[in-house]
Amino acid sequence: MDRAAHLLGTVFGFDEFRPGQAEIVEAVAAGRNVLAIMPTGGGKSLCFQLPALCREGVTVVISPLIALMRDQVRALREVGIEAGALTSGNTAEETDAVFRALDEGRLKLLYMAPERLASGGTLPLLRRIGTSLIAVDEAHCVSQWGHDFRPDYLAIGQLRRTLDVPLAAFTATADEETRTEIVARLFDGAPPETFLRGFDRPNIHLAFAAKNGPRKQIVDFADARRGQSGIVYCGTRARTETLSAALGREGHTACHYHGGMDPDARRAVETRFQQEDGLIVVATVAFGMGVDKPDIRWVAHADLPKSIEAYYQEIGRAGRDGAPAETLTLYGADDIRLRRTQIDESLAPPERKDADHARLNALLGLAEAMRCRRRTLLGYFGETAEACGNCDLCDTPPEVFDATEPVRKALSAMLRTSESFGAGHLIDILTGTETDKVRARGHEGLPTFGVGRDLTRAAWQAVFRQMMGRDLVRPDAARHGAFRMTQAARPILRGEETIELRRDTIKAAATRPAIKTLVSEEDAPLLSALKAKRRALAEAARMPAYMVFNDRTLIEMAETRPGTLDAMARISGVGAKKLERYGADFLSVIAGADAGPGTGPVHPARRRLAGQEAGDVFDRLVEAQTELARGAAGTDKPMRCSPAALARVAALRRADPAALEGILGARHAERFGPAFLSILQET
Repeated sequence: MDRAAHLLGTVFGFDEFRPGQAEIVEAVAAGRNVLAIMPTGGGKSLCFQLPALCREGVTVVISPLIALMRDQVRALREVGIEAGALTSGNTAEETDAVFRALDEGRLKLLYMAPERLASGGTLPLLRRIGTSLIAVDEAHCVSQWGHDFRPDYLAIGQLRRTLDVPLAAFTATADEETRTEIVARLFDGAPPETFLRGFDRPNIHLAFAAKNGPRKQIVDFADARRGQSGIVYCGTRARTETLSAALGREGHTACHYHGGMDPDARRAVETRFQQEDGLIVVATVAFGMGVDKPDIRWVAHADLPKSIEAYYQEIGRAGRDGAPAETLTLYGADDIRLRRTQIDESLAPPERKDADHARLNALLGLAEAMRCRRRTLLGYFGETAEACGNCDLCDTPPEVFDATEPVRKALSAMLRTSESFGAGHLIDILTGTETDKVRARGHEGLPTFGVGRDLTRAAWQAVFRQMMGRDLVRPDAARHGAFRMTQAARPILRGEETIELRRDTIKAAATRPAIKTLVSEEDAPLLSALKAKRRALAEAARMPAYMVFNDRTLIEMAETRPGTLDAMARISGVGAKKLERYGADFLSVIAGADAGPGTGPVHPARRRLAGQEAGDVFDRLVEAQTELARGAAGTDKPMRCSPAALARVAALRRADPAALEGILGARHAERFGPAFLSILQET
């Protein structure tokens, strides 16, 4: 592990592993079979890229999409690692270069798609080059009933047996059933060393909303986040085009993406999204699996996803850099009806249909949740959590009411009409609306006619939607979508159980403020200048901007303002190769931002205290922070306070522990509080 830790810093530019990475890297580097389930943005790629540098021979990476492979290969080359990909998208020159590097023994990582395993020349090639490890990215694609099934993934298990080498499988999306299938198909049922590193993405704000003019809801959501990169997922190809046009009319830079487009047009969209800041892509789920863009700030669903796994993977494309990101998922009765019908009309066996209905129920339970969404989401994956404070239900707890009586009335109306009608006709009966259809069937004479006049039509629509969401009723595809009652509803109808529902309050999607700024107001101009420099360098090299430095690295530069290459090297994400290539360019931007008569690279927060006693206090606080950055023992996770926070502490007129905690927050106050209070008391 000493070699791995050294390479982590010198090659990748990171001072320490992310939570859970070190144990996985150690297991993979040691040649043990591994299954790792890690959240998107948790650093899965590093867990096979770093061991590849520590091991002899070539690591073969099986990856599902060409765009994903090309991005990872280019990123590896940027940090000085020899890597290549054999894909159908290669030019002849690119393929020749890969084979030449393999023949010369220079290549450490070889990427290929699972479809290439069927080629007769692949196995002899992998033997000849000294394959020592197989890494499988997006391993859930091996699950035949998963949402991203790839038949060619089924050949990977045989490849492992034939080459007799260890295999490391990685995914962010695998419930217990999928994990069992991965073990059976890739490891012949022999349990690998399994790492389940949690599914929580605490930086992502979760939100759902009932549809109420979905086009306007999406446009309003984008308006509140203008200028930020985002993805909008739609259920149909046609909707991607109309919604993209609507966003364009409102002044957003937006384009659409779906499987029916010309391949060159799709590639053009992928390239634009990676290289342009602030572009919105409106897409079907065909887009995104190969997106390695770390600074997507928001993801919206204009239609309900297929399952909770699909939802988790799609929102996981936001905030991969760890900075704040937001999501919005719209849903309505038509979405639920469509998903139920798709399951019922599929050719799957009955037991699979039951499992698919159960998975849909989990997603609908998340949509109609009455408590913290993150607790509900993580609970599905077998994890427990406290209320997160970063979802719409924590922001504004929903209003609930005892809906037992309305639900019983609705069920009674269904039974008295032989379960032959959908919500529209049933609501006419409940509200006492004499339509031609009601009179033609004599339903105005039913005992349930008019018993629901106390609720509005919109309220009844919400009741029926939530009844579908709670799987009390299902649309029957064989009877044109007529509702039929499930077994779960019978105890309520008989008065044996009660039920609470949410009282719908339709709110505009943009009522929540836009994402908080990534840096303080003082540092924002420098961050913009650093991004401009990054964009210029990326455009000159014709590569995505994040491959120069990601947003988190630029944020740290803007806040700490390194003045030398030595100081720049301590910035997270600045490895030796990138320091050599880009260090001087970014130092010049920082020096230019700080230049002035008699000034060096001093933070504006400190500059404003010049000539004041608080300035000396500020400097002493910085010294104390440096000494305690890794805790008193020097072994804790690095932590620091922003210069703006230190300036506020320095300006305190007395050593007030409560005021200090109010400025720094509890975690920072716990580490730095005693030392800071001592300095304040002395002055």
